[in-house]
Amino acid sequence: MSSSHPILFFDGVCNLCNGAVQWFITRDKHEQLRFASLQSDLARELLPPAGVNPSALSSLVLLQDGVAYTKSTGALHATRLLGGIWGPLARTLLVFPRFLRDGVYDFIARNRYRWFGKEEACMLPRPEWKTRFVG
Repeated sequence: MSSSHPILFFDGVCNLCNGAVQWFITRDKHEQLRFASLQSDLARELLPPAGVNPSALSSLVLLQDGVAYTKSTGALHATRLLGGIWGPLARTLLVFPRFLRDGVYDFIARNRYRWFGKEEACMLPRPEWKTRFVG
């Protein structure tokens, strides 16, 4: 399966990740992004050819035009797609060295379950969002 839309893969049982997906959905006025969990069959199909192990749940992954962007770079590239103020803000943050951005990202990722909790199963999208989820 391929998608003409960028796909944001996320840890489907992570409450912080699920909140981030909801944040993206409500700000993506042109409905550019699609979403799938890293635990999905689609992640196992599309991410390895792009050099990403979908079992590594400590990163969100933006897959766009066959290129995988991970951690802070993935989050910022996805944010750029939202347009409005978010595009320039994301471009500004991308100027910071990746090791600094990913250092902050990794610190939050290591503590996300403890700080925000996790679910037993992947979230079910609201009915009005169902078409935005793939895989």
